[in-house]
Amino acid sequence: MISPEVLRRYPFFSRLSIDQISILAQLATENTVDTEHFFFREDEKSAHFYLILEGAVAIVFELPERDVEHKISEQFTRKLKTRDVVVSTVGPGNVFGWSGLVPPHKATAGAKAVTPCRVVSFDCKKLMDEFDKDCAFGYLMTQKAAQVISERLRDVRIESLSTIA
Repeated sequence: MISPEVLRRYPFFSRLSIDQISILAQLATENTVDTEHFFFREDEKSAHFYLILEGAVAIVFELPERDVEHKISEQFTRKLKTRDVVVSTVGPGNVFGWSGLVPPHKATAGAKAVTPCRVVSFDCKKLMDEFDKDCAFGYLMTQKAAQVISERLRDVRIESLSTIA
């Protein structure tokens, strides 16, 4: 658990009632991680949603290496040699890991610390149980997750356009 006052400082949690923020605080854990720590990788089951208090996190896609010949068996088994491509970097006050809030709860990208980070982690299973009890809470959080998704899609579009030029 963390103090509800920590969450109230951040715009992502605006429009939530004090009771809703208190529930989030009860389900939260503060963690510190080192540079290069992977919070999750693309296609993994996503069980946590994160708020960055300090540091920076890269949102990455895993892409096949360009100059490597991949065997057909590697292509079928998805055991290709890959590289991480950063599509966005998020810092203090930003959230990531929205896949934990949205079915099928699988990460659509990876998230890796690019500096030492202090983050707040929310257990998405417990959050979803709270949303079932308070649909307005779930609705607000879903709207906020949708805003994050929209921003990340914009970032991916900008990053992909930069590789065309």
